[in-house]
Amino acid sequence: MYEIIWLGRGGQGAFTAAKLLGAAYTLNDDSYALAFPSFGPERRGAPVRAFTKLDTRPVVDRSQTEKADYIVILDDTLYSPQLRELLRDGGKIIINSRKDIDEALTCDGEKIAEEFRLPTVNTVMLGVLVGVSGVVTAENAAEAIKGYMPQKIQERNLNALLRAVREVAE
Repeated sequence: MYEIIWLGRGGQGAFTAAKLLGAAYTLNDDSYALAFPSFGPERRGAPVRAFTKLDTRPVVDRSQTEKADYIVILDDTLYSPQLRELLRDGGKIIINSRKDIDEALTCDGEKIAEEFRLPTVNTVMLGVLVGVSGVVTAENAAEAIKGYMPQKIQERNLNALLRAVREVAE
């Protein structure tokens, strides 16, 4: 089973990215996913965690991930070195940041989001995860966006996703 932790702030779309990844994964036969958030009655801007669990068997465990394959951080102020303790061996931390951070893969998601006039970096960071991990194809991630996002914002999010996939592949 692949397990991914998403860290963001309320309103950044961390849970949406978690759901899109799950939807993309289930486009393959015999593939199951579960995506769920962890937050209380916080306001916009408060820290939010979301989780995506991907497997070839039905996923029934709704507990928070204790050891992740990937941790994707939408706001670099949420990074702390202690997050490494939540990674499995070989796991990676992916951070939306303009600066280099401790053995993490960083990508300037804000720059890509601005390029496509997006208010959040969630689909950009989904694209980075897709490009780095290969847990789903870029085509399946694009299909998930088409299936779950309103049509008026699909094209910009698709372009941002694909741009991020290309950027990490280069």
